[in-house]
Amino acid sequence: MTDLGDGPVGHATRSRTRGVPRPRAGEADEPLPTGGRAASRAAARQAPRGGSRAAGRAATRRKQPPRGRRVLKITAISLSVLIMVTAGAGWWFYEHLNGNINSVPIDDGAGGKEKADAFGRTPINLLVMGSDARSSTTDCKLGGGCSTTGVQSGNGNADVEMVVHISADRSNATVMSIPRDTMTQVPACKDPKSGQSTAGYYGQINSALQYGQECQVKTVHALTGITIDHFVQMDFSGVVKMSDAVGGVSVCVDADVYDTYSHLKLAKGTHTLKGTAALEFVRSRHGFGDGSDLGRTVSQHIFLSAMIRKFKSAGTLTNPSAVYNLADAATKALTVDTGLGTVKKLIGLAADLDKVPTKRMTFTTMQTGADPVNANRVVPAAAAKSLFATIANDQSLTSSSGKKSAAATATATAVAVPAAKIAVTVENGTSISGRASTVATGLIDGGFSSGTTTGNASVSATTTTLTYGTGLKAEAQTVAKAIGLASSHLKQGTGTGLTLVIGTDWPSGTTLPGGSSSPAPADTKAATSNAKAATADQSKCAEVSTYKTVSLNGVAMTPTQAYRAATNKKDSAS
Repeated sequence: MTDLGDGPVGHATRSRTRGVPRPRAGEADEPLPTGGRAASRAAARQAPRGGSRAAGRAATRRKQPPRGRRVLKITAISLSVLIMVTAGAGWWFYEHLNGNINSVPIDDGAGGKEKADAFGRTPINLLVMGSDARSSTTDCKLGGGCSTTGVQSGNGNADVEMVVHISADRSNATVMSIPRDTMTQVPACKDPKSGQSTAGYYGQINSALQYGQECQVKTVHALTGITIDHFVQMDFSGVVKMSDAVGGVSVCVDADVYDTYSHLKLAKGTHTLKGTAALEFVRSRHGFGDGSDLGRTVSQHIFLSAMIRKFKSAGTLTNPSAVYNLADAATKALTVDTGLGTVKKLIGLAADLDKVPTKRMTFTTMQTGADPVNANRVVPAAAAKSLFATIANDQSLTSSSGKKSAAATATATAVAVPAAKIAVTVENGTSISGRASTVATGLIDGGFSSGTTTGNASVSATTTTLTYGTGLKAEAQTVAKAIGLASSHLKQGTGTGLTLVIGTDWPSGTTLPGGSSSPAPADTKAATSNAKAATADQSKCAEVSTYKTVSLNGVAMTPTQAYRAATNKKDSAS
């Protein structure tokens, strides 16, 4: 596809000035005959018999260009007109789509962007959000809840949050859902649009969107340690538009289901969902799994996997009409950061994602445990740190064959001991306050054990060293690799653990200046443990909840029981 330019297409002009023809060799430079028609007839009478007609025909042949030249001229003019019309239509289309896009600036608070690999390539981390805002009459109709409040203002809550990671070499991708009921620390934020602000609080992660998209991005970064480069936000009507634009999405349910809250009603089997039915499916909390947001993330993965397979299927992206409908729907449906605020940039992102085979796109859900204060809320489980680390370190959760990676590393080299099992004692051998704490935090954020501790060295040190106990050389090498410490700075001691003494050669940061560090390899087996991991090439049925998660006429039922009882309710896909 040819990229369109950044400015309107210009119109070519042709000069009307013509040069005066010179006389041919041997011709007299005489004045032209005068006298009009009478003179012409007189000249004809004086000409030899038959000569006037021949001369006339010759003159006619000289005056009219050959037929081939006339055809070429007509063709050239036609092509010029076609090019101008096509370019004008292309520019209108480009500007029309750009005009659809709503974009806002963000900063994830990380103070930097993704690090390039050895070949200068950088990964992409994208936060995909689904807002529950009822900020239009259409969203009120689709989402309900506006009967007393009317059309609402504000951003709503981010009821869908997925961190989409595309690797630096574009060979693999990870999509990690964060359940909306996750409790975390929301940082101090201010929405530049509404002026609404907060000094920070402990609460549900999805509530951060009320203070702007940047606040939601900062909250996810603070929770996961993953740098967020971009975001894409979609509301209720956006899901409807996108599913219609692709001609519907094929999904399967393993039993009859009727979620009386989202209104999804489907018989057991496979269905093509369009419009409102697609929205009902991705919104259903009570229809699948255990009837909570954890079950909903899995059904959303099934829906997105099916949509991606359709994008990549033959004909979808080669049909001009389908491409136009998809582009028009997508740009109308999305709010993005300014880094994605043009059609050209969105096309670039889509092209990067299209390079990843479906068998190497892994969908996961952040591992959780019950919040000790509120059993109806969740907090990240210990295993979530490994999942966060694989994304932050640009590690794949699949092998090149598409199977789950048994023991992945950032360099495809086997590591005997996962970083999550390595605790380090970090000692400050400098006069710079807080250096041990900074480095220790960097190690934990990079996937090392939360048992990592800090302290002050007994004497000042000019050189950073790492001392390891008997049998701990492999652990020491993993730490050294993570911080860029040369092997010559490792030494075996008599202790039982790992002690990192920070010298004056390392005055700031979490990796040594000039060190050839690479991210600490995380344990990908731990990263996918209880994460409901599945690749996008897998076509599977959503598991309908077997619990009494819904209510019909005041009676608690399972979604399957509700389906059979609601005989007067039309199926979502018919």
